[in-house]
Amino acid sequence: MDNTKLGSLIRALRREAGMTQRELAEALGVTDKAVSKWERGLGCPDVSFLPQLSRLFGVDLEKLLQGDLAPNEMVGGNMKKMTYYACPVCGGLTFCTGAAEVSCCGRKLAPLEPRKAREEEKLTVEGVENDWYVTGDHPMRKEDYVSFVAFATGDRLQVVKQYPEWDLQTRIPGRNHGMLLWYSQKQGLLYQLV
Repeated sequence: MDNTKLGSLIRALRREAGMTQRELAEALGVTDKAVSKWERGLGCPDVSFLPQLSRLFGVDLEKLLQGDLAPNEMVGGNMKKMTYYACPVCGGLTFCTGAAEVSCCGRKLAPLEPRKAREEEKLTVEGVENDWYVTGDHPMRKEDYVSFVAFATGDRLQVVKQYPEWDLQTRIPGRNHGMLLWYSQKQGLLYQLV
């Protein structure tokens, strides 16, 4: 842990929050001299204060310890380049158009790596009126089911939640072409171009 980097970050976060050194000190139960010492890199907060600082400023504890909150690269928000996360404990889904650190149920989640579906894994897509009718042969059992089907184009993402013990079928508003994605715990994140 680099005291100078941590101190600079604490100072920047305190100013961003519109707090004085005294206000931060009162929130933590320390003196304003201690805060000044930290911000000048002449010392660092006791480890017992780090979770409180993390919550107070709304920053990740790991990033706080690194003393760096570098912004993400601008990726333009192309929905086809969306990053998907799924919690293995509760099945919660998270989507992001840029780089993110995502956690759920106390665990840091790794982004899902989409894999192109083999011919026998592909979903069936039929045009019905102005929609795409999507069906699949997945067994849809509680221990392994397709939890969502998504259709991504450059500027839109349509996500439809699926449930165990229901047939895998959904209707998605028709678009010219895009990427159809679906996720199950055993197969992972699959896609096919439509």
